[in-house]
Amino acid sequence: MTANVILGCVMALLVILFTISSIARYYIKFTLFVVMSLIFATAPVPLMLIKPFDPRNALIPAFFLRCFAKLLGLRWKVRGLENVDNSRGAVVLLNHQSCLDLYALAIIWPLMSRCTVVSKRSLQYLVPFGTATWLWGTVFIDRGAQSARDALNKQVDAIKNQKRKLLLFPEGTRHSGDKLLPLRKGAFHVAMDAAAPIQPVVISKYHHLDGERQRFGSGEFIVSILPMIETEGMTKEDITGLIEKVQTSMQEEFTKISMETLARRNLRTKAD
Repeated sequence: MTANVILGCVMALLVILFTISSIARYYIKFTLFVVMSLIFATAPVPLMLIKPFDPRNALIPAFFLRCFAKLLGLRWKVRGLENVDNSRGAVVLLNHQSCLDLYALAIIWPLMSRCTVVSKRSLQYLVPFGTATWLWGTVFIDRGAQSARDALNKQVDAIKNQKRKLLLFPEGTRHSGDKLLPLRKGAFHVAMDAAAPIQPVVISKYHHLDGERQRFGSGEFIVSILPMIETEGMTKEDITGLIEKVQTSMQEEFTKISMETLARRNLRTKAD
């Protein structure tokens, strides 16, 4: 009885804090994000064991993540579905803003068949979440090491013959600025070795999220799938120009769709 009273008081306090304090909302929402992501990822593990390392194992967690994103007040639009070609493999490049990019992956996963994500090695040891990601085929790398290049090189055959989509964040680290960080070369080498296209995917700026001021509100973001950029016939001498082309196209799209979501957010704020 006493435990129930204490739990009720704690829940009531959290509700009050969530209502009146933006900083409390920030930490409560992020805590819920972490806890629920762990639950959604790991609960289906017994089913994943039936067919381990199959990218389709991520579809169930992705579904529940999308549902929970709506409960957190997040909305999204997907553009460029006509640019998705599931009959072939590709190297898919995404800009990297926050751990909330996990929601963007949950949106993309059912749209692009046979997706495989590349992640840093340390994630693999976060049991049980790392175990779940391993079971849906995540490629773990030690960044900057020869082993990272070897791991990525092993994906060349999967892209060519299994028509896998290799998803990477080529900026290498999260950031919330208006300019994308320089794209690293590794993904481009893999694409050229596999003679596979590069598919840039741009996620608009998370105007609802401000880590410095500890704000996590509701809001909208856009996931824009850009046309594939072919690499067949290119040589290593072409890689600098290819990176510049992709960087420019992603930056232009990021600026455009971020301005669009910001304008709509400002209109809603004025209306309120």
